[in-house]
Amino acid sequence: MAITQLWAVDVYGRVYSLSTAGQCWERAGDMLLELKRVTAGKGRCWGIGCDHNVYLNIIPSETSIRYREETYENQRWNPVDGFTDTLLPTDRWPWSDVTGMNPQPLHSFQLPSRSWEWEGDWFVDQSCGGEPSQTGGWEYAVDFPANFSPDKKWNSCVRRRRWIRYRRYTAQGSWAKIPLNNPRKPPLPLCDISCGGWEMSDQSGRYPYLWGVSQQGQVWFREGIHPRVPEGVSWEEVEAPKEVAQLSAGPGDLLWTLLWDGNLLVRTGLSLDSPTGTSWMEVESPSKEVEVLHVAVGVSVVWVVTKDYKVWFRRGVNSHNPCGSGWISIGGEMMMVDVGLNDQVWAVGEDRGLYFRMGVTPSEPSGNGWIPVSAQWGNRKEVPHSRGDCEVRGQLTEASQASVLSCTDSDSESAPPELQSSTITIVPPVLQAQTPSVVPLGGADTPTHPQDADPSVSQRDAPRPFIPASDSFINSLVSDRDRGATPQPVIQDKPEEEFVEALSSPPILPTSADPVGQDVPWMNVDLEGMEAARSGQATASLLADSSTAATYSLGTLDSSQGVVEEDGPVWTWISGGGCEVDVSSQISWLSPAGPLTSSLSLTPVQSSSWREQQQQQEHREEISRKPLERSNSVWVRKGPLRWWRDWKPHRWVDVGVALEQSTRPDGRKDSIFFVYYTQYDEKRYLHMFINEVTGLVPVLRDCHYAFAVYTAERTRRRWPLVLAAPSEKDMEDWLCLLSECCCECRGIKGPPSRQALWSTTSKGDIMVHEPSFVLEASSHTVPCDHMFWRQIPGHLRCVESNSLGLVWGIGWDATAWVYSATHGEQQQGSMGNAFPMQQQTDVRSVHVYENQRWNPMTGYTDKGLPTDRPMWSDESGFKECTKGSTHPPSPQWTWVSEWAVDFSVPGGADNEGWQYAADFPTTFHGHKTMKDFVRRRRWTRSCRVTLRGPWQQVPPIRLSDVSLMPCLAQSEMDQVPVWALSDKGDVLCRLGVSPQSPAGSSWLHVGTDQPFKSISIGGANQVWAIAKDGAVFYRGSVSAQNPAGECWYHIPSPLRQTLRQLSVGRTSVFAVDENGNLWYRQGLTPSYPQGSAWELISNNVTKVSVGPLDQVWVIADTVPGFSGETPGAVCHRLGVGPMQPKGQAWDYGIGGGWEHISVRGNSTEAPRGPQPPLPLPPPAQVNGNAVCV
Repeated sequence: MAITQLWAVDVYGRVYSLSTAGQCWERAGDMLLELKRVTAGKGRCWGIGCDHNVYLNIIPSETSIRYREETYENQRWNPVDGFTDTLLPTDRWPWSDVTGMNPQPLHSFQLPSRSWEWEGDWFVDQSCGGEPSQTGGWEYAVDFPANFSPDKKWNSCVRRRRWIRYRRYTAQGSWAKIPLNNPRKPPLPLCDISCGGWEMSDQSGRYPYLWGVSQQGQVWFREGIHPRVPEGVSWEEVEAPKEVAQLSAGPGDLLWTLLWDGNLLVRTGLSLDSPTGTSWMEVESPSKEVEVLHVAVGVSVVWVVTKDYKVWFRRGVNSHNPCGSGWISIGGEMMMVDVGLNDQVWAVGEDRGLYFRMGVTPSEPSGNGWIPVSAQWGNRKEVPHSRGDCEVRGQLTEASQASVLSCTDSDSESAPPELQSSTITIVPPVLQAQTPSVVPLGGADTPTHPQDADPSVSQRDAPRPFIPASDSFINSLVSDRDRGATPQPVIQDKPEEEFVEALSSPPILPTSADPVGQDVPWMNVDLEGMEAARSGQATASLLADSSTAATYSLGTLDSSQGVVEEDGPVWTWISGGGCEVDVSSQISWLSPAGPLTSSLSLTPVQSSSWREQQQQQEHREEISRKPLERSNSVWVRKGPLRWWRDWKPHRWVDVGVALEQSTRPDGRKDSIFFVYYTQYDEKRYLHMFINEVTGLVPVLRDCHYAFAVYTAERTRRRWPLVLAAPSEKDMEDWLCLLSECCCECRGIKGPPSRQALWSTTSKGDIMVHEPSFVLEASSHTVPCDHMFWRQIPGHLRCVESNSLGLVWGIGWDATAWVYSATHGEQQQGSMGNAFPMQQQTDVRSVHVYENQRWNPMTGYTDKGLPTDRPMWSDESGFKECTKGSTHPPSPQWTWVSEWAVDFSVPGGADNEGWQYAADFPTTFHGHKTMKDFVRRRRWTRSCRVTLRGPWQQVPPIRLSDVSLMPCLAQSEMDQVPVWALSDKGDVLCRLGVSPQSPAGSSWLHVGTDQPFKSISIGGANQVWAIAKDGAVFYRGSVSAQNPAGECWYHIPSPLRQTLRQLSVGRTSVFAVDENGNLWYRQGLTPSYPQGSAWELISNNVTKVSVGPLDQVWVIADTVPGFSGETPGAVCHRLGVGPMQPKGQAWDYGIGGGWEHISVRGNSTEAPRGPQPPLPLPPPAQVNGNAVCV
C-alpha cells in the first residue's frame, strides 16, 4: 500500500501531517502559516488561512508538474513584402491562441503565482502535426481559419507557427497561496472548503474538484483544476436557495451542505459533464431539537455531528439516492468528523483528541468503535492521543488536595517539571460504539519510579505522570505510605477495563433504575494507609517553603490557558481524504493498544480487593440494601445522579456516585466521595476526600434538583462539582448523607453555636460556618476558601445574628422569622442534624422584560435591530427569557399567580408599565421623550415554596431590614436591642427580645420624616440608618433605658454617591453605595459618634457585615479573573485591628450566588500567646484593588 498522509490543524492554526509509515506528527515547515481548516485529496491538501486565502500543498513525487504555455505567430502574404505580420483588419491577431480569437503576445504571459518558475525562454515548435518539419515550424493555409499543413502551395496566403515555453511548479511539499487570477466574480472571503470528485461514478482517476463557502453563505466552485494546473483557474458561483455554513464533497458524486438554520442541502446531478450539479434537495437534521454542527460525506456514506456533539450516520446513501433514507445514532461525542479514502472516518473529539472509526467496511459502513490516533509528538515519549487522557496545571497547596479530577478538558496539557519524574503510562483507550462488538485493549502497564529515571534525560523529554483510575489510584497511595514526603503525582484517567462492573452494595437511595451506561465498579480502599500517605505529604509541605505549591490535575475553568508546543497540539480539525487506510492496514498509530505498553504490579491490598470484587459480582443480585460491613470497617453507598461536566462542552452527564467510609482503630472515620462516569465508552472517575469538602450548596441549574460540592481548591478555581438528583427526595437524602459525614469528620454536632457566621444564597438557602479562634487572628488567619459551610433548613433572603444566640431572618416576601433552636418538636433536618422543625413558606417574584424599538413606519414594535437584545429577556438583556420558557427558581417552587405587568419598577413607568430610553442598555425612565427610541416593561409572576425549618414567624409587620446589637462573648444582657425597617420604610424597635424570648414582645415605632432602606445598630447602642434617597442618619441618645432614642442626626454622604446599605460594629462603620463601592467612616469617637468623613476602601461590593470585633466581611459581586461566575462571593477583610480599622487586603472564599452574610455573632478572640503555624492563604490583593470592577 502506498504511503499516504493524515492532515490536522490545532487551535492555533498550526498544520500537522502524519504519514502512514511514520509514528510522529510533523508540523508544516512554514512557522508563520496559520490555517483554519484543511481538506485533503489524493496527493494534495487544500486549506483556508486565517487571512481568508486558500492554500495548496502538493505531495512531492518523482514526476514534476510542468505546464506548457503556447502562442501562435500569424502572418499573411502580400505581393510587396511577402509574408509579414501586417494582417487584414478582418484577420486574427498577429499573436494569438490556436483559435485566433484571443491576442497572446509573448510579453503578456506571466507566472500565475510565486509557486511557478520558467524553465527556459520561448522557442519555436519545429514539428507540424507531430511530424518533424523542415519549414521552421510554419504551417500554411489558403486563409484564416482554414486547415493548415506544412506544405507551402501556390495559393497559401497565410501561415502560422507555434511558440512554446514551459513553467514548472516549485511548491511541492509546501503550502502555497492560490491567487484569484481574475475570476469571473471575485468570491467573498471563504469560511469552508472541501475537495472531492476525483472518483466520479462513471469514470475514475479524474482530477479533484474544489468547493468553497463564503462568509455570506454563497457556494463557489473552483474551475480549471487539472493535473498540470493544480491550482485551478477561477471561481464560479453556484446558486443556493439558502445561506450555507459548511459543505462536504465526497470522492464521488456526493455533495452535502449545512445551512445556517441547521438543516442540510444535497446537490444532485453531479457528473463529469455537469461538475456543479443541477439542483438542490433539502434533508432534515437527525434531531428537530438539536441543529447540525458538521457534515462529512464519502463515496456512499454521510456522517453528521449535531450541536450536542452526538454523531449520526445516514443510511441508504448512494449515487442514485444521494439523500439517503434515515439516520442512525452512533456512539461517541465528537466536534467534527471527516470521511477519507475507502469511506474511513476520522474525528476530532469534544476533548480535542483525534479518533479513528474502527471496523468500517463496505458491509458495515458505520464501523464498530472509536480508537485514538496515538501518534507521538516530536521527541516526547508519551502519546498525546486524547485530551481526555491529558492533564491541566492548577496550583493546589499541599494542605488541600481534594477534588482531584481524573479527566480534564483544558487548553493546557503540560505537567509541571517537578512532577515529570514519576510516571505510570496509560494504554490508549478504545471507544466502543453502540454495538455488541468490542475492540480489545490488550497490554499491561509498567510503573516508572523516580529512582529509575536517567538524570541525563531532560525534563522536556520525560513522560508526563499518570496514575491509573479507581482502585489502582487508591492503592498506589497505599503503596507509597512509606514515602510520605514524596510529591503526589498528577492524577489522570485510565480505562477501567479490568474493573468489576458494579459496586458491591445496592443503591442506598430509592431509585427506579440505574443511570444510563453506568454499571459502576468500586473497590475496597485501605483508607488508613492512604491517610498516612496524605498526612506525610501534608507534613512535608508544612516544612517546605510556604509559597511552594503542588500541581494537580483539575477541571478546566477558563479557556484562556495557553498551550506550549512541547505539550502537543490541541486539535480542532482533521482531514483524512488523502490517507489510505483499510481493514488490512498495519499502522502503528492506529493500534488499539498504542505504541506503548506496560504493566502494573499489584499490592496485596489491591489483589485481595480485586478477588473480593469478583466474588461480589457473582453474588451482587443477592446483596441487601444495607451498607456492606466488612472486616476492615469499610462501607459503601452508591446511587445514580447527573453531573454537570467539568470540561467543555459543559452538559449534564448520567453518572454513578459512591460514598466510601472507613473507621480507624481510634474510632475516627474517613470518607471518599467517588463520581463514576463514562466518556467515549470508557469508565472513568473523579473523587474528593470528605474532610476536604468545604460546602454543600443547593444551586439553580436548568430546573434540576442540583447541588454543588465545594473544596478549597475548587473554591479557588471557581468550579464546584455540580450534581443533580432525579427527585427532591433523592437530593435531600444525598445532602443529608454527605453533610453528616462532613460534620462528623469535623466534630460538628447539633444546632449552630452562638458564634456562628450566617449567610444566605440568592436561592434562599441558609448557610452556617462554625468559626475557630484563629478566624479573626492577626496572623495565621484561616483562609476563606478553607471555611466549611453547612446548610440549615429554611428559606430566607437575609439573616442577622449576635453572640447571645439570637438569629433573625427576613424572607423574600418580607416575613420576619426568628431562629427557634430551643422551641418546637425535634425532627431530623435535611442536612442531617436535629433541629426544631416548623412549617415555613416564602413567596418571591420572577421577572421577565418585554423590549421594543421604535421605527417610523409602525411605531414601537418587537422587531429590533440585529444588534439589539432579545425582545423578551432578563434585566441585563443578555439572556432570552420569554413568559413561556421562564420557570420558577427551582422545582421546589410552584406558581401562585399569572403573569402581570409590574408597575413598581425602579425609575417609574407609564400607565401601561413601559419605561423609555434612547437606546439599549442606557438608563430607563417612566415618561417618553422625543429622543427615546426603545422601551421596555417588566412582567412579574409570583411563586411559593413550602418547607419545614427551625424558624418561628414574627407577625404581623413585614420587614425589609433588621439588625441586632453585637456584643462580646462574655456579655450578659436582659434585653437585646433589635432595630428593623418595615417594607414601607418605617423604623421599628423590637422590645422584650432576650435569649429566653428571641421573638420579643412588641414593636415600638420610631418617628422619621421619610422612608428608610437600611439600618444597623452597633456597640454602645449606635444606630445608623440610610433613607431611600441615600441620606445617612445617626440616632442619638439610644440606651437601655431609652431604647428608641431621641432624634436623628443627618450625616453627609460621600461626594456624588448614594449609599444603600451599612453595618456598624463595635467602633467602626462601613457602608456600600449604589455603585458597589465600600466606604469607611473616619473619626468615630465616644464624644463624637457621628464621625468626620468617608474614606473609600474598595469597589464591587454588594453587602457588608461588621462584627463585634470590628471584623469586616463582604459579599463581593465578582472575583478577579472569574467574570463568568454567578455574582456573589464571600470575602474577608484581612489585617483589621485597633491600629488598622480599615484592614489591608482581601481574602476570597466560597462564591457563586451568595446574597448576604452576617458575622455579628462571632466575638471569639484569638488567644494572646503564640499560635502554631497554619496554612497560609493565597496571596491577597492590596487595599484598593481587592475586588475587580
